[in-house]
Amino acid sequence: MAKAKTYALGIDVGGSGIKGAPVDLDKGKFATDRLRIDTPKPATPDAVAEVIEQIAENFADETKGEAIGITFPAVVMHGVVKTAANIDKSWIETEIEQKLEKRLGRDISVLNDADAAGVGELHFGAAKDQKGVVVMTTLGTGIGTAIFNNGVLVPNSELGHIEIDGHDAESRAAESVRDKEDLSWEKWAERLQKYYSTLENLLWPDLIVVGGGVSKKHEKFLPLLDLRTKIVPAKLQNDAGIIGAAWTARHKRD
Repeated sequence: MAKAKTYALGIDVGGSGIKGAPVDLDKGKFATDRLRIDTPKPATPDAVAEVIEQIAENFADETKGEAIGITFPAVVMHGVVKTAANIDKSWIETEIEQKLEKRLGRDISVLNDADAAGVGELHFGAAKDQKGVVVMTTLGTGIGTAIFNNGVLVPNSELGHIEIDGHDAESRAAESVRDKEDLSWEKWAERLQKYYSTLENLLWPDLIVVGGGVSKKHEKFLPLLDLRTKIVPAKLQNDAGIIGAAWTARHKRD
């Protein structure tokens, strides 16, 4: 009797919800429907770990013996959380990988949420087979970024916070700012133009990928940008982080 196929598990910890799904890494797609549970309030390490355990148990059969990849809204260095934007401040300096491995008895890989989305797009989405330097940006509440050189991630780049004209870039160009200030697509594109021109002058990338929910409306603003770098919308939408986290977990041993 053939052994049942198992899948790496990807879990996305967000400010409002924690979502997870087994991922078929041959196809770059969820193997089953995802499960979403509201992020606990307050989102302390123990409370979040409990929800992660619930999701892991829910998919125990499909992911038996497989590693778990987790995307996290923070800088994560060598398995240790260094910042806390949309989660409880008690996370700072928590050894998250060690904590979860002890609790779940599984190999755990934790990475920044923008990095995870970038990994997903690099292997299965808009940046697949792209050589050289790729920059992924996620436009949302803030601006998340991920940088890759020939397929290798440079982790925890926080390029949404570069200073442009005396302002933190994301405080002027994030999608939430367009919404809050009721900017037209043209006015917002002027701010994005300044941001992406600055990025390309700093990094000289071969490709820029634009993710975040607003990327579904890319035809309203990407054609307004005048860059020397090719800039394209992300393809995996909200699935990118879970898929990228699962890929990272599977390949951690490599």
